[in-house]
Amino acid sequence: MTDAAKFPALNPTLHRETIPGGGHRSLILRAGQRLRLTDAEGGANLALMALNAGQMSERLNLPDSLKAQHTAYVTSGHCLYSDMGRVLLAITEDTCGWHDCFGGVLNAVEVEDKYGSGTFGRMRNGFYRNGFENLLVELGKWNLDARDIQMVVNFFSKVAVADGGHLHYISDHSKRGCHVDLYAPMDTLVVMTAVQHPMDPSPHYDPKPVEFAIDAVRDTSITAACRRSCSENGRAFYNTELFCL
Repeated sequence: MTDAAKFPALNPTLHRETIPGGGHRSLILRAGQRLRLTDAEGGANLALMALNAGQMSERLNLPDSLKAQHTAYVTSGHCLYSDMGRVLLAITEDTCGWHDCFGGVLNAVEVEDKYGSGTFGRMRNGFYRNGFENLLVELGKWNLDARDIQMVVNFFSKVAVADGGHLHYISDHSKRGCHVDLYAPMDTLVVMTAVQHPMDPSPHYDPKPVEFAIDAVRDTSITAACRRSCSENGRAFYNTELFCL
């Protein structure tokens, strides 16, 4: 047996970066690449949008994603569908176990109401940022605007249903080092902001940093569990592969 046969091929890390608490970032994840998100300190929340990078009128459809997979949250084995029934991102690994799809993001007025005044004039670079404007800044880099803001997945946050059907935010859900892997079967524009979840009961503005890394995946069998988790996922992958021919 040759040395090359003894050891599996490593996936080369193409890029690694940290989004500071309150920060934002956008990038195109190419087909066959994987994005790993890591909670750097514990207690993070990362609001994420996804769009077809080559045809940006096609974007994440969370209601269809949840309905087709019979779930109210996402974790490993789940897919994020576009409004054309294709897979924008597949969750291939998850050590956190639950990511919220209901909470959305706060705007500037809501942040001030919740945390008090934190203007740039008073606090300079420590000013209080909000999810809506952060997403808008990133969308502007791709010639998109407020009309293109959509529902988000709040990674690392858990919102469960309490007695009486009320939504209940679970504090301390994500621990330091928890990570989730998102595989792109097609070129996908990912827009992210590391802000506190709207239902986080803390009265203090204290968003946590999130690390991300991109690598090229050589073994596409990592999507097997996602493909098999329900018949709708299999069809969505098939639709995606037809689109990418």
